[in-house]
Amino acid sequence: MRHSGRFPLVLVLCVLLAIARPIAADDDRFDHRRMITPELRLSVDRGLAWLATRQQEDGSFGLRSMYRSNPGVTGLCGLAFLASGSVPDRGPYGDVVRRTLDYVMSCATPTGYIIEGNSGYYHGPMYGHGFATLFLAEVYGMTEDESVRDVLKRAVELIVSTQNDEGGWRYQPGSQDADVSVTVCQAMALRAARNAGIAVPKETIDRCVAYLKQCQNPDGGFRYQLFRGAESEFARSAACVVALYTSGIHEGPEIEQGLQYIRGFMPGSVQSRNRKYYFYAQYYAVQAAWHADGDLWKVWFPAVRDELLLMQRADGSWINAGIGPEYATAMALLVLEVPNGFLPIFQR
Repeated sequence: MRHSGRFPLVLVLCVLLAIARPIAADDDRFDHRRMITPELRLSVDRGLAWLATRQQEDGSFGLRSMYRSNPGVTGLCGLAFLASGSVPDRGPYGDVVRRTLDYVMSCATPTGYIIEGNSGYYHGPMYGHGFATLFLAEVYGMTEDESVRDVLKRAVELIVSTQNDEGGWRYQPGSQDADVSVTVCQAMALRAARNAGIAVPKETIDRCVAYLKQCQNPDGGFRYQLFRGAESEFARSAACVVALYTSGIHEGPEIEQGLQYIRGFMPGSVQSRNRKYYFYAQYYAVQAAWHADGDLWKVWFPAVRDELLLMQRADGSWINAGIGPEYATAMALLVLEVPNGFLPIFQR
């Protein structure tokens, strides 16, 4: 009888423990989701609506002459719509994403190189290839569209085959030297493709990681190139930390020192706002904070969220002095959409 009297109590305790686990998990998710305020939702809605009006008839984005129809800028705009929950032919912007996808795929050459036909006038076409490949990988990961897989596979093979002796990439395929910015762009594309089931040689990733580690300075930041540009900079340092995370390096001195360096450029500070490549920097910095989680994420995202909301123009766009408002708006939206968790590359 003593046993029969105690059994219900044990059963109740087991049930309570089972219930407590999902509640704790839900609480963790709530910490992220509650950062999506009504003001943030409105800002994102306005930004997406404005960006949709900037799509050209051929599906591309980017109206400024230097980056007109750039597949990289177009891919980033497509990523902003994917991150809101739309996919090709489905969701509020399904038609926009479909036209974006068709345009990016139309830029793919038989070699796998994704490049717009009149690309001679813009800077660093491997940037365009990397961001376009990232977009294709995210589309494929979310839809498993076999027509996308074929183009994506060739684009990945192009990246793998053009890795240079330093272990990185530069503005043109097969360049003899490398820089961390273009290298990170290719690393992110490779990671997204690998997540989607496309084979990427482990050696390629290992050599890329080794190159990035060699470019880290004693202050935790990263230099531009292995043998020149030795000073650390916020934008490229945030990018390198994210590339290490997405390449499978989740702890260790490189991550710890890199995060410590990034903490010196908190959104809202003079160090953050008065820098070149603001949107590029925040695009990667918010991902670094997301991967780091904990206190850094809880402080960083609300700060950059509030800063971007203040910077948004009345028509819903953001501006960038170099590449253009389509690029700036896409990057701002991608920062603000990280808590959504829709993009596979943003998932931990």
